[in-house]
Amino acid sequence: MIRAATTRLRARRNAGDDDGSVLLLTLGYAMLALAVILVCVDATSLYLAQKELDAVADAAALAGADGFHLRVDATGPHAELTSAGVRHEASALLAEAGRGVRLVGAESPDGAASRVTVASTWHPPVLTVFVPQGWELGATATSRTAFR
Repeated sequence: MIRAATTRLRARRNAGDDDGSVLLLTLGYAMLALAVILVCVDATSLYLAQKELDAVADAAALAGADGFHLRVDATGPHAELTSAGVRHEASALLAEAGRGVRLVGAESPDGAASRVTVASTWHPPVLTVFVPQGWELGATATSRTAFR
């Protein structure tokens, strides 16, 4: 009888040793989940910033393709697209759009298409400690004139 009571007393003491271990495990998993969420927020922000920059590059290339001079000769009308015209139209669009986008290059490689390269700096919304200067993003787009 005494032996059984002693065994039960030891079992109660040993059962108390496990108290709190589940709490530490739960806190560890909560911290891991929070870290994953913060990284996902920053990754989503980076993805959206790149897509926005791609859209601005597309719009600037399209505006640059509209900077042609129409020339009419015996064979009909011809669109002449120059690098200066592409740069002027793309710069005008970026001045209106703003958003911290810089024009890196604007040219007309063949006289019928415009190629525009833009750049921007992305800053993470949450984990700025790891990327304090931001991340340089770039996008290039090409568009052709409607007249040929």
